[in-house]
Amino acid sequence: MEPTDQLALRRQLQALLRKERANRRSSYDVSQPTRDVRVLAFLQATSERLGLSPVSRQPRCPKLHEIAPFPTPIIWETKVYERLCMYEKSVLGGGLRVLSSRTPHTRAVSVALFVGAGSRYEEPSLAGVSHFVEHMLFKGTERRKAPRDVAEAIEGVGGVMNAATDKELTVYWAKVPIDHFTDALDCLLDQLLHSKLDSVELERERKVVIEELAMVEDSPGEIAALLLDELLWPDQALGRDIAGSEESVEGLSRESLLGYMASQYVPENVVISVAGDLPHDQVVAEVEARVGGWAAAPFKTWEPATDGHVTPRVGLRSKRTEQAQIGLAYPSYSAFHPDRYALDIMNTILGDGMSCRLFVEIRENRGLAYGVHSSVVRYLDTGAFAVGAAVDPSKTDETIRAIRGVLDDIRSKPVPQSEMEKVKRYLKGRFLLRMEDSRAMASFIGSQELLQGSIESIDDVVRQIDAVSSEEVLRVAQDVIRDDRAHLSVVGPYRSEKRFAKLLA
Repeated sequence: MEPTDQLALRRQLQALLRKERANRRSSYDVSQPTRDVRVLAFLQATSERLGLSPVSRQPRCPKLHEIAPFPTPIIWETKVYERLCMYEKSVLGGGLRVLSSRTPHTRAVSVALFVGAGSRYEEPSLAGVSHFVEHMLFKGTERRKAPRDVAEAIEGVGGVMNAATDKELTVYWAKVPIDHFTDALDCLLDQLLHSKLDSVELERERKVVIEELAMVEDSPGEIAALLLDELLWPDQALGRDIAGSEESVEGLSRESLLGYMASQYVPENVVISVAGDLPHDQVVAEVEARVGGWAAAPFKTWEPATDGHVTPRVGLRSKRTEQAQIGLAYPSYSAFHPDRYALDIMNTILGDGMSCRLFVEIRENRGLAYGVHSSVVRYLDTGAFAVGAAVDPSKTDETIRAIRGVLDDIRSKPVPQSEMEKVKRYLKGRFLLRMEDSRAMASFIGSQELLQGSIESIDDVVRQIDAVSSEEVLRVAQDVIRDDRAHLSVVGPYRSEKRFAKLLA
């Protein structure tokens, strides 16, 4: 290139760069991402070759990412999120929903089967049946006769599999190398549709489940959590242990399990979610080849929650322990509440990580507990915010007062903007990193589809986190952390609830 031509090009690029930087101070036209991506890629590559200062890569503008064929390609930040959460959905005969999210960056594939089955769907006499069914689906099918055969179908190709029962759903999942996608899908659907529920295996597994229930008695933290559930939602499904009780599990027969499966394990109440580098058409075809004859049927819906938190209550389990376990809980928002993201930010400020307010005050400043945390649980029609800590029994009262002091502070004045920004970065970063995993992606889209019938994209989640203001967090803190709705659970060497009831006054 001639010097005069090069000089002219440099001047042209400098003008374009000035214009581009001015645009960054306002906003980009996201309705034209392809054109803008190409312009920015050209500017970045050409300006660096000519020795000009590179285009800024800071937030509020597109981030650099690989998109061929540009030497230094760029993609919109929102488009990255959309790409990560891009999914397709098909509804098969009988109402079975099949979702897939294509993730070309991984050689693993995750398959998750979500079923509308959990403790919220159970009558008191069937308490624990959802969890028992989950166990039994790993005990052999018509084709895979023994539990070992089920496990080897996945572990034999280097994969992992498991299942979990919650109050509103049960999920069966497997993660395998992508070449073994059909192995994972075939095994999970075989478990779902063709498990034998062998009587001998059932009696053996009944003992395992009862042992699992007994293990809770050796975990003060789990006891404290169960006590809080009972306080928040007394005399209803949400207040019960997901696994039931020893009495209810002893009363479950093979016919009980089969009858429950007939009421919940039906096509319209199941979502199959797949995340991996697979085309949606292939996923659907493989599912269709394995669910022929699975007829549509009605299914039972969940039991609505009732308002059981009229006044503050204390739950005490007297137990000889080296540490006392305390839990402080407040009724809060459902999965659909418009303030759910403000609540998440409040929760993170208070009790997530080593720089959160509770950790700094309770552990670092006062030395009252080794660990302290807060959490949010959300169901379809209700929810709760809770704080938990394990402390020296002689310091329980002091710790409860200190925790309440931290909670009083967040509901009395706005969170500083610097703290808000730090927490938002933390929440978004953790969320985005989690979504890099195929299993997390399959769970993200599958659980939303089953419970809500719609899916918030990753971009939606990030946008709503960013939109929360300090004033909203203050309003939510004042709405949720109310003295007249506080519930306290204590597990430790104490005999009377009265001393703790005074701490809630």
